[in-house]
Amino acid sequence: MNKYLKFSLIAVLIVAVLGAAAWIIKSNSAPPVTFKTTSPTKETIINKVVATGKVIPKEEVLIKPQISGIIDKILVEEGDKIKSGDLIAIIKVVPNEQSLMSARGRVSNAEIALRNAKIEYERNKTLFERGVVANQDFLDIELRYNQAQQELKNAKVDYQIISSGSAGGSATANTNIRATISGTILEIPVEEGFQVIQANNFNDGTTIATIADMNRMIFEGKVDEAEVGKLKLGMPLEISLGALQEETLKADLKFVAPKGIEDQGAVQFKVEGDVALDSISSFIRAGYSANASIELDRKEDVLAIKEALLQFEKDSEEPYVEILIGEQEFEKRKVELGISDGINVEILSGLEENDKIKIWNKLEPIEENTENDA
Repeated sequence: MNKYLKFSLIAVLIVAVLGAAAWIIKSNSAPPVTFKTTSPTKETIINKVVATGKVIPKEEVLIKPQISGIIDKILVEEGDKIKSGDLIAIIKVVPNEQSLMSARGRVSNAEIALRNAKIEYERNKTLFERGVVANQDFLDIELRYNQAQQELKNAKVDYQIISSGSAGGSATANTNIRATISGTILEIPVEEGFQVIQANNFNDGTTIATIADMNRMIFEGKVDEAEVGKLKLGMPLEISLGALQEETLKADLKFVAPKGIEDQGAVQFKVEGDVALDSISSFIRAGYSANASIELDRKEDVLAIKEALLQFEKDSEEPYVEILIGEQEFEKRKVELGISDGINVEILSGLEENDKIKIWNKLEPIEENTENDA
């Protein structure tokens, strides 16, 4: 039994050795890896900076009330086109009780002062006509009487404004909120019944409506700090809109921020450009997301290769490519580079149009199809 087992192990070992030898022979006989090649071509290369942002109106005006109260009526809707002076909303005044009582007390005091001034004036007038009172003394008394009359008028006007919001109104009078510019209603953030606060030194006040001229639009975007130094005012912008992908807007760069803002670890600079709306047929809505391409440099019909073909020296970082000099035999060739668009790069020197450049994606040779036996 042991002898049989011994012969079986020897047979297995011999089969394994023969299989390993066959695999080695097959591996050595496999054809070597081959590389395809390509040649430089003539290309037009455009170096661009892309700014991400949006298209917005050049100016937006916030309409705020000059008196606090409750919105009684809203007479416009978002999207309406209005002219300067058009009525937007009506506000019903809700007077402050403390201010109302103070104004009412001022009216009472003015009435008391006027009564006393009137009595003194009438008494001294009679004496003045008899020649008892000097002319200058009578003029002073008459002045005080006239001032008391004016003070009563002012107190009544203040009381009417506090109680009704209008100098000529009544207890149920309303204030009218009108447009200050012509344009389109972009937003109405309030509704009827909302309480609003007047604009003053301590509060911006409640915005009743936002108005903008939709015929004057700008592109507002951000550019990375690595590119902002290449920008110059007046450069043309080509703007593509996310909502209207088939349309392209033209603009001119008019502003580059002097100070950057850190955004997610990168410093971004704000840029603006005046948009030419006559270059597009569609209606542009405020807030469309957009990308603006800013052309920094352009080279026409220059010798170029794909950037993926480049290699770089480990020590000097100098670029080079590998040129075919024989059957799957290559040599290094240093090249001088020009502008790049991220895909193609200009070759200033080091290559000719007929050179064959090694493509680094390795391709197995295609096996020839064997003919079927007849």
